[in-house]
Amino acid sequence: MYKKIFYSLMFIIIMISLIQINNIMLNKVFIETFFDVENSREIILNGPKDKKVVALTFDDGPHPRYTPKILDLLEKYHAKATFFVIGKHVKLYPEVVKRQVLSGHEVGNHTFSHINIRTNSSNKIWKEFQDTQDIIYKVTGKKATLFRPPFGFYNNMIKNMASQAGCSVVLWSTHQDSKDWSSPGVDKIVNTVLNKTKNGDIILLHDYVEGKCHTIEALEIILPELKKKGFEFLTVSELLNLQEE
Repeated sequence: MYKKIFYSLMFIIIMISLIQINNIMLNKVFIETFFDVENSREIILNGPKDKKVVALTFDDGPHPRYTPKILDLLEKYHAKATFFVIGKHVKLYPEVVKRQVLSGHEVGNHTFSHINIRTNSSNKIWKEFQDTQDIIYKVTGKKATLFRPPFGFYNNMIKNMASQAGCSVVLWSTHQDSKDWSSPGVDKIVNTVLNKTKNGDIILLHDYVEGKCHTIEALEIILPELKKKGFEFLTVSELLNLQEE
């Protein structure tokens, strides 16, 4: 009888221990998988804060109509920008991407179809990343060295993948998301950018939206206003090079 009680107690203790170990492992996986952006030094959110510079970045393009208008505005104000392109859009509109590079702008990888990092396998994510690297190189003759994961989602696999490909993972300054992709109106985009601009900011905008695009009208206000305030517009790589000086 005592043996049965002993074995029963041992079984309960072992089961409790296994549950605790499992919970610890699950928490560890979660913590290692999705970091707090603010606390990660390996993810780029901004450039040097002691210099009056910003980086305009545009996601999800190229768009056959919107992107050329944005390029016209950037040229008018002698501003450089970084375009995080979708591979399938590069395939459809290669001439727009060629113009970006010829105009001195930077092109980064944003996956082939704006894949959701959280719900797809590492093999599929890698293929999307690599297919976009390949088509950027085919169209521009240059290898992309910047990667922005869709939705800003990332994990250890994403960081390792980018590192192996010689790419830096670039998000944006947390106070510089105007959500222009949701067609919030010109004033909302302008206010988000102008009221919160700080030295070294990486500003998130979009040159491909599904609804009405307010970004171009907003840029017509943002660009001259930031220039008046003394800001210089650099590509992300130029911004990072300043940080290393």
